[in-house]
Amino acid sequence: MNWASAIKGFKAYLKLERSLAGNSIEAYSRDLEKLYQYADSLLDKKSPKDFSLHDLRQFIAWVNELGMIPSTQSRIISGIKAFYKFLLMEDYISADPSELLETPKIQRKLPDTLSVVEINELIAAIDLSKPEGTRNKAMLEVLYGCGLRVSELTELKLSNLYPEIEFIKVTGKGSKERLVPIGGEAIRALKIWTDFVRVHIPIKKGEEDLVFLNRRGSRLSRVYVFLMIKDLAATVGLKKKISPHTFRHSFATHLVEGGADLRAVQEMLGHESITTTEIYTHLDREYLKSTIIGFHPRN
Repeated sequence: MNWASAIKGFKAYLKLERSLAGNSIEAYSRDLEKLYQYADSLLDKKSPKDFSLHDLRQFIAWVNELGMIPSTQSRIISGIKAFYKFLLMEDYISADPSELLETPKIQRKLPDTLSVVEINELIAAIDLSKPEGTRNKAMLEVLYGCGLRVSELTELKLSNLYPEIEFIKVTGKGSKERLVPIGGEAIRALKIWTDFVRVHIPIKKGEEDLVFLNRRGSRLSRVYVFLMIKDLAATVGLKKKISPHTFRHSFATHLVEGGADLRAVQEMLGHESITTTEIYTHLDREYLKSTIIGFHPRN
């Protein structure tokens, strides 16, 4: 069994058995390519089944020397563990060498967020005299109003909008679907875009069900959404470094600050584990701390 056939089989497993999205499969593949590069640099040119726990630890040390941060190392280890689990399931190996491979401790960085005032300023800065302005406003309202990832936004379908019951259906990581409530402002912005502007665009074949399109009737790229937000930040003079994901963080933070149940926030964000959502409890504590420092008379 060589590396090329092993990686090819692993990719097929991720697609057919794990039902992972294309981006996730490519990320796993890139990380395995690093392990392959390392194996190829060794004098004995080890194959996947020849690797021991010691070899894998040496590989992680090599990755660390390349300057990769702990979060990247952790992702690579996750990919290696999934790879060797696949080899074990397929009887290519009799024991999993990655079972005791330790993941580096990651200091959880609190994400940047926007205040409600800053979000209102960004949305108000959109030029609604242009057709794309109507679309851009709808995108920001949905990003913030529903806490979507940028890929979930660009892949949002007309057939998954249910404004009459105030819900939308979102396809998230691993092609997992979830229902997310949508508020009045986002519904109104979507209706203006879909009913009065989008209907006049000649739509490219195969893109008919996508909510957000460019002027040529094709799907929008994630890069476009990022650049649009960056331009708006420059227009209002916002100094924070923001991205589409900042709206998702702001959505979750404002819900937690308002007293929302953490499990409900987890469901809306589409987090597989509650521990991922728990970062917003830290943000909530920081908010409480700053409130006390700012307003308590003894401070």
